[in-house]
Amino acid sequence: MNASKLLVAATVALALTAACAGPRKMQGPFEVWERTVITMNRDVMYVFVTDDYRDSVELRRPCRDLSDEELRSDLFDMLSRKMLTTVQAPQHGGVGIAAPQVGILRRVVAVQRLDKEGEPFEIYPNLRIVELLGDTVQSREGCLSIPGKRGIVPRREGAVIAWTDPKTLEPRQEEIHGFTAIIFQHEADHLDGILYIDRADSVWIDQEWLDERLPYAQAGDYDKPEWVNGPGY
Repeated sequence: MNASKLLVAATVALALTAACAGPRKMQGPFEVWERTVITMNRDVMYVFVTDDYRDSVELRRPCRDLSDEELRSDLFDMLSRKMLTTVQAPQHGGVGIAAPQVGILRRVVAVQRLDKEGEPFEIYPNLRIVELLGDTVQSREGCLSIPGKRGIVPRREGAVIAWTDPKTLEPRQEEIHGFTAIIFQHEADHLDGILYIDRADSVWIDQEWLDERLPYAQAGDYDKPEWVNGPGY
């Protein structure tokens, strides 16, 4: 490890130690340890996985809302951009991602709107499911944090979602149906520390998924970066 990497690792370790020593203190938008995670020089962020015990603990923690100040900040813009880059990266190829999956315990998700023209990815801060609608359907689901597995999960066909508009900071609501509604339910669960395997009727290994992503794993894309190994995790 060269000197610059040692300095970065030491700085991150100190920040994460402070974060775990007691009540986490704020210094401007976001907490110190959150700013460290967001500003790391990686467009594709490390995704926490259940195969790792410390990752699994973090994935089970409930998230809290973002303040107006945080939503106005450059850090939120950076987090949003990196979440979008991460979920669309070839080694992931997902349709949604929640902030706790990249180490930020805040209520924000990125979802691919398969129900809209062009199927764009959009960011939803302070997301909540207000109401579930329609019949229960059997949904085939996977998760970036549970690589190589799939499950059958009972979900409702529709949902009313609520979030904060990141541009106007006004509260928004929308009724959504179909597979997009299922994506929102899946991602909202992440914000409460719930994984799809908790709700699944069955789970199995998806060998096709593993085979498609083997080259990325061999190239080290799943290697855990040094900051995740610090005392804060």
